[in-house]
Amino acid sequence: MEPPAAKRSRGCPGGPEEREAGAGAARGRGRPEALLDLSAKRVAESWAFEQVEERFSRVPEPVQKRIVFWSFPRSEREICMYSSLGYQPPEGEQDARVPFTRGLHLLQSGAVDRVLQVGFHLSGNIREEGSPGEPERLYPVSISFDRCKITSVSCGCHNRGLFYCAHVVALSLYRIRHARRVELRLPISETLSQMNRDQLQKFVQYLISAHHTEVLPTAQRLADEILLLGSEINLVHGAPDPTAGAGIEDANCWHLDEGQIQEQVKQLLSNGAYYGASQQLRSMFGKVREMLRMRDSNGARMLILMTEQFLQDPRLGLWRQQGAGMTDRCRQLWDELGALWVCIILSPHCKPEERAGWLQLLATWDKLDACPLEEGQYTFHGPNLQPTASPSQGSEEEEGTAASARHTIFGRALQAGQLHWGNTHLQSILSSDSHGPHLLGSIGPDKTNFDPQGRPLWLGEPLPIACARVDTLRAHGYPRQALRLASAIINTLRLQRRHQLESYKQRKKDLLEKGVSSVVHVEGWVGHPLDPIGCLCRALLEACRLEEESLSLYPDSGSEKRKVSYQHVPVPGSPGESYLALALEVALLGLGQQRALPEGLYAQDKVVRHEEQLLAMLEEVELDDRLVQVLRKQAGLLLEGGPFSGFGEVLFRESVPMHTCARYLFSALLPHDPDLAYRLALRAMRLPVLETGFRAGETHPSPPGSTMGTRVPRWFILGHLETRQCELASTMLTAAKGDPKWLHAVLGSIQQNIHSPALLFKLAQDACKTATPASAPPDTTLLGIALELGLQVMRMTLNTMTWRRREMVRWMVSCATEMGAPALMKVMKSWSSLFTPVEAATLVAVTATTHATLLRLQLDAARREELCACARALALQCALRDPQNCALPALTLCEGHQAAFEATYQIVLDAAAGGLGHAHLFTLARYMEHRGLPLRAYKLATLALAQLSIAFNQDSHPAVNDVLWACSLSHALGRRELSAIVPLIIRSVHCAPTLSDILHRWTLPAPGLGPLGGPRRAAKPPLGADRAPLCQLLDAAVAAYIATSHSRLTHISPRHYADFIEFLDKARRTFLLAADGHVQFAQFLDSLKHTYKGKKKLMLLVRERFG
Repeated sequence: MEPPAAKRSRGCPGGPEEREAGAGAARGRGRPEALLDLSAKRVAESWAFEQVEERFSRVPEPVQKRIVFWSFPRSEREICMYSSLGYQPPEGEQDARVPFTRGLHLLQSGAVDRVLQVGFHLSGNIREEGSPGEPERLYPVSISFDRCKITSVSCGCHNRGLFYCAHVVALSLYRIRHARRVELRLPISETLSQMNRDQLQKFVQYLISAHHTEVLPTAQRLADEILLLGSEINLVHGAPDPTAGAGIEDANCWHLDEGQIQEQVKQLLSNGAYYGASQQLRSMFGKVREMLRMRDSNGARMLILMTEQFLQDPRLGLWRQQGAGMTDRCRQLWDELGALWVCIILSPHCKPEERAGWLQLLATWDKLDACPLEEGQYTFHGPNLQPTASPSQGSEEEEGTAASARHTIFGRALQAGQLHWGNTHLQSILSSDSHGPHLLGSIGPDKTNFDPQGRPLWLGEPLPIACARVDTLRAHGYPRQALRLASAIINTLRLQRRHQLESYKQRKKDLLEKGVSSVVHVEGWVGHPLDPIGCLCRALLEACRLEEESLSLYPDSGSEKRKVSYQHVPVPGSPGESYLALALEVALLGLGQQRALPEGLYAQDKVVRHEEQLLAMLEEVELDDRLVQVLRKQAGLLLEGGPFSGFGEVLFRESVPMHTCARYLFSALLPHDPDLAYRLALRAMRLPVLETGFRAGETHPSPPGSTMGTRVPRWFILGHLETRQCELASTMLTAAKGDPKWLHAVLGSIQQNIHSPALLFKLAQDACKTATPASAPPDTTLLGIALELGLQVMRMTLNTMTWRRREMVRWMVSCATEMGAPALMKVMKSWSSLFTPVEAATLVAVTATTHATLLRLQLDAARREELCACARALALQCALRDPQNCALPALTLCEGHQAAFEATYQIVLDAAAGGLGHAHLFTLARYMEHRGLPLRAYKLATLALAQLSIAFNQDSHPAVNDVLWACSLSHALGRRELSAIVPLIIRSVHCAPTLSDILHRWTLPAPGLGPLGGPRRAAKPPLGADRAPLCQLLDAAVAAYIATSHSRLTHISPRHYADFIEFLDKARRTFLLAADGHVQFAQFLDSLKHTYKGKKKLMLLVRERFG
C-alpha cells in the first residue's frame, strides 16, 4: 500500500522534495483517498492505541500499520514551533541560532540515515560535519509519539536547549516529507507475540549479547524477579512496550522539557539587568502565545513553569526589604505575564476542571508576599459600556473599597475567572456576521443590543474586560470571532460617544463658564494594565495585513520586523466600512480620550509607552483617501468632544496631555486639511497642570461632581511631557514657515503654554535655523518669532540664572544680528529687562561692535556710528549700575570716543568713593597705565590704597603685588607723587617684610616713564632711606619689625626657631638702612634677650647668629 502524503500547513519551509513528498501516490493518480486511510487518520488523531486494542478483540495487521503510520505528526508547523526562537536573530546568525533551520539544512544535505519506525517509536542517525580538523560526528536520535504529537525525544548531542535540537528536527522532517522511505514495523510486542519459546529465548540472548555491558545487570534482575513466585512483576498482567504508544489514562501533549524551561528562566532572571535576557524572556512569552494559537495545552503548562520561577526570583524579596520598586524591564515582563494569564483563564475552549486548577494556582500565588502589586490604582470594576452619555459610576463606598484592596499582578486573571462565554447575545455576535435591521423586531428586550442601524452592541462589561475577550479569542486561534466582537465593541463606543456629544451640547455653556471639568473617564484606556485599545487595534490590523505566503519562524520578531503593508478588508454587515478604518478610528478614540494620569512612576511611564506603541502602529498604515476621511471626521469629533475628549474645550487640570497624538494628527492632516490640522494641534498645546497656581501634586479644590476627589498624583513624567509639547510646537513652526497667520498663532500658543526656559530656547534655536537656510533668503517672519522667543527666555531667566545663560545671551545677539541693525539696537536699548549689567557690557555690547558683526550687517558709516553709539550708551549704563564688574568693559568699549571714555572714568571715580573695592581699582589702574595714562593710574592706585589694610602677619596678601606696582608707579612719576603715597603706604600696610621690600625698591634708581609708544624719560638718581620722604617709611618698617617680633615670640614653638632667626636677619638689613642702625638693632636684641630670657635655646641661637 502506498503511504499517503503528510499533511502540512501551507507555505512551510521546504523545496521540491517537500512538494514531491506532499503528493500521495493515490492522489497523484487522481484517485480519492482510501476509506482505510481516512478512518486510520481519525483514529490516529484522537484514540490511544490501547483504547483501540480494548475496543476491538482483534485488529488486523494492515489496520494496525495504517494507524501507526498516521500517528506521527503530519504538520511541520508544530515541529517549527518547538524548535525556533520567538524573535528575529541578528542577520547572518539564523543558521547558528535557529534549530529548525539547521535541521532543515541537515535534511537537505542527506545527513539522515537508518530511519526505522517501530510502532510509535522512530529512530535514526544524523551525520554532521565536525569542525575543521575533526572527524564527522554521528548522533543517534529516537522519538516517541502518540496521537500526532511527539511525546519524548532523545538525542546523542545531549541538547540542553529550551526546545528540540536540530537533529530531532531533521529526523522529524524526514518522517513527514519522506514517509514512504521509512521502514515501518508494528509495536515490538506484536512481533514478540508471533514467536515461539525457542525464538523468544534466542531473541533475548542475542539482545543481551549485543548490549551486554549496558543491559546485563538489568536483565539478571528482571530474570530473578520473574523466577520468584509472588513477585510484583508476576502479579501484573502483560508487560510494558515503549513502542505501543501511550495508554488511555496518559496525558496527550507535546514533549516539553520542564526542568530545562525552569533552569532557563531562572538563569535569564538572574541576568535581568541585560537587554538580551529580557528579549529572550519575551520570546518565551511569544512562544506561549504561539502555543495558545495552535491550541496546544503546553501553552498553559509552560506559563505555569515560568510563573513559578518568576515568583522565586530573589530580587523580589530584596526590593521589598529595601522599599524599592522593580526595574522597568522586570515590571514589563510581569505585565506580560499577567496579561497572558488573563488570556489563559478566559480560554473559550478549556475544560472547567482545567480552569479551576489554574484559578487555584493563581489564588495561591496571589496571596504570596513576593507577588508584585499592580501599579496605577486602576479599579477592577470600572464603568460598563453603555449606550448613554455618562458611564455608570460605582458608589463612593465601592470606590473606597477598591482603592484599599490589594491588587496583585494576578488580580485581573482571577477576575477573569468569573467571566463566561455562555451569554446568548455574545454567542450570537461570535457565531455570525448576519446582523441587520431586518432581524430586529419593532419591540422586544433584545432591541437594546443593537444600534439604530441594526449592528450588534456589546454592553454590560467594562471596556478593558470586553477587549480582553477580543485578545483571548485572537490568542486562542479564533480570529474571525475576535473581529466580530471587536466590531460590536466599536459600535458601542460610537453610540456612547454620540450620546456624550449630545449631552455636552446641552451643558456646554455651564461647563465653559466653570472653566474646569471633572474627568469623566477616571481610568484611561491607554496605559491600562489590559491595554484595551491596543488589543482592538492589533486584532483589526492583523486582519488587514498583507504578508508573503511563507511560514514565519519568528512570530514575535520585535524591532527586526520588516515593514508590513495593509489593505482594506470590508466589515461584513457594515457596507462601506473596513477593518483598517475601524483600527484607525478606535486608536484615535483611545488616544484622544480625556483621562486622569495614573499614580506611580511606572504606571505613568506605561501611559507614554502605550501611546507610542499605538502611534507606531498607525504610522505603518499608509493613508489613502478613505482613511483621510476617517481621520478628518475623528479630528472634528475630538475638537467637539468637550469634557470627554482631551482636545475638547473643557479640560481638567490633571488630564493626560495630547501632545504626542496631536503631532501625529497634525502631520497626517496637514497635506489634506491645514486649517483642521492647526486647530487641533494648537488646542493640544495645553498643559493644564502648569497653567494654574497649584504645583503638580498639590491639593486643590475639585469642581462639583468631580470623581477625582482629592486624588492628585505626582507627575513623575512631567519633564517628558514638556519635551513632547516642545516637539509639537517645533513641528508646527517648521510647517508654518512662510505663513504669517499660522506662525503668529503658533507663537501665541507657545508663549501661553510652554513654561520651560530651556525648551523655549530650543524652540527659538530651531526656528532660527529653519528661518535661515544656507541656500535661500531668510524668512523674516519666522526669524522674528525666533527672536521673540529668545527675548522671552531672557526675561524668564534674568533672575534665575542657569548654566546655559551665557550661551543663550550669545545666541540672542546672533539672532538679532540676523534680523538686522534695528533689531540689534532695540535689544540693546531694552537691555535692563533682558540682561544683567555684566552680560550687557561684556557680551551684548562687545559682540554687537565686533568686526564680524559689523561686516555681517553691511552698514554705512552713519549707521555703523549709530550702532556703536548705542553700544557705548549701553556700556555707560551698565558701568553706572554695576561699576565693580562693568567699569573695565565699559572703558575698553569707549576707548575710541573721548567723551564716553571721560564719562566712564568719572563713573569709576565716583564709585571709588562709594565703596568700589581695592582689587577692582588696582585692575582699573593697571589698565590706565597700559593705555599710557599714568597719572590716572596713580590716582586710582591711591584710591585703592586708601581702602586697603595688610596686617603684620599677611605676608602673602593677594594685594601685595598691586601695592608694589603702585609704589613703582609713584617712584617713576616723581618725588611729589612718591611723597604723597608714603603716608598711604604707612597707614595701609603693617606687614614688616612688605614695608622693607618697598623701602629697598625705592632706594634703587627709578626707571623713566613716558607716554605709551613714546620715548621714555631718563632714569632718576636713587633716594636715601634716612632722608625725606623715605625716612618715615624706614621708621614704620623698623617699628613693624619690632612689633611683629614681640607678637611672634609670645606663642613661638621650638620648630619655628629657625624661621624666627631668618626673620631677625631680614630685620637687621632694614635697621642698617638708618644712620644709627647698628646701635638700634643691638638695643633691640638686648631688649629681646632680657624680655625672653626664659627661652634659653632661642636666645642661644640669637647670640650665635648676631653676637
